[in-house]
Amino acid sequence: MLEQAFFRVYTKFKLHFYQEIFKRFQDREASLTTVETFCMESIQALGSPTINEFATFMCISSPNAAYKVNSLVKKGYIRKVQSEDDRREYHLEVTKKYIDYYNLSIDYLKTVMARVKEQFSPEDCAKLEEMLTVVGRELMSEVVLPADLENGR
Repeated sequence: MLEQAFFRVYTKFKLHFYQEIFKRFQDREASLTTVETFCMESIQALGSPTINEFATFMCISSPNAAYKVNSLVKKGYIRKVQSEDDRREYHLEVTKKYIDYYNLSIDYLKTVMARVKEQFSPEDCAKLEEMLTVVGRELMSEVVLPADLENGR
C-alpha cells in the first residue's frame, strides 16, 4: 500500500509536468529533447558541476557529456563559467531560460504543499517533513546531491 501511494504521488507530479510542457509547446516544437531534459534536471540538482562531474554522475563518457553540454549551451539553457580556482575548468550554470521551463514543475509542487498544510495539522506536516528528510538523506544513498555533502553526509 505505501509503495502504491508513493508511486501514485510521484507519477502525478511527473504527469502534471508533462501536461504543462505539452501545453506550452502546443503550437511549436519543444526545444528540449527528453534526454536533454534529464541532463538539465541533473545539472541543476548538482549545483554548478564541471563537465567531468556531470559525466561521472550520469555514468557517461566525458566526450558524450561535452557533446550534450554543447548542445544545451547552443540552445541557451546552460552556460559555461570559467573557474576562478582552476582556469582550465568550467562550471555549468543553468540560465533563466531553463529556470522558466523548470518552474512549471516547482509551481505545482508549491501548490500541492500549500494544500498539504491546509489539510493536515502542523504536527502531521512536521512528521512528513521529518520522514522525507530521512528518506532523502539516509535511504537514498545511491544519489548524492551537493546539499547532502554540505550537511555532512
